Amino acid sequence: MRRSWLVALLGGAVLLAACRNDNPDRRDLTIFAAASLTEAFTEMGEAFEAANPDVAVTFNFAASSALAQQLNEGGGADVFVSADEANMKKVTNAGNASASEVIARNRLTILVERGNPKGITRLGDLARSDVVVVLCAPEVPCGKLAAAALARTAVNVKPASLEENVKAVVSRVTLGEADAGIVYVTDVKSAGEKAEGVPIDLADDPALEAVYPLAVTTRSTNPSAADAWRGFVLGREGAAILATYGFLAP
Repeated sequence: MRRSWLVALLGGAVLLAACRNDNPDRRDLTIFAAASLTEAFTEMGEAFEAANPDVAVTFNFAASSALAQQLNEGGGADVFVSADEANMKKVTNAGNASASEVIARNRLTILVERGNPKGITRLGDLARSDVVVVLCAPEVPCGKLAAAALARTAVNVKPASLEENVKAVVSRVTLGEADAGIVYVTDVKSAGEKAEGVPIDLADDPALEAVYPLAVTTRSTNPSAADAWRGFVLGREGAAILATYGFLAP
């Protein structure tokens, strides 16, 4: 799956480069965004470019912690969207982004193999010795929230691995390398027929929800397009796309 994803990404990059060559006057807009926004923002980027043919959108999807570090070390981006407020504050406190605004929320769920062959029905089942579990690393928003949910329910899980972002957790489960993982509701939706979700009873607790703040960076080379992207995401069309992928309103 990872190999095919890379091939698709490279193919997309070639097509994007071809389009830019056809229109050398297009302005670049670089967006650093949490990995869980991959599918929704990819669709949103296409819609934004259609409405703004003079702008070419490029995404860098990764863990919010990794993106915040890149930005604070001089990484070039026009917009930053984190999956938590803590990593956004690292960037704004360093003076590398303007005031942020929350664009969406997300909730935790358990991702299992299609058909749920291990019969997982609750968080407690993840502590069973016959269940291989993968989680996000503790510095990643999905890892922090998963740890909080497990602590709240006094469930002691020994993960087979700690992944760099939530999409890596999804990949391990859909590839059959793990029986379950804690991800977001939107990731189950994106996985389609390759996996399914098991609800977490306390997932609707606001303290366990992922919050997505967006900010324009202070080093943006295209601030007008960045502001336009902010408006698009917060507008009716952007909100509708986010809702399609399972994100909750701010």
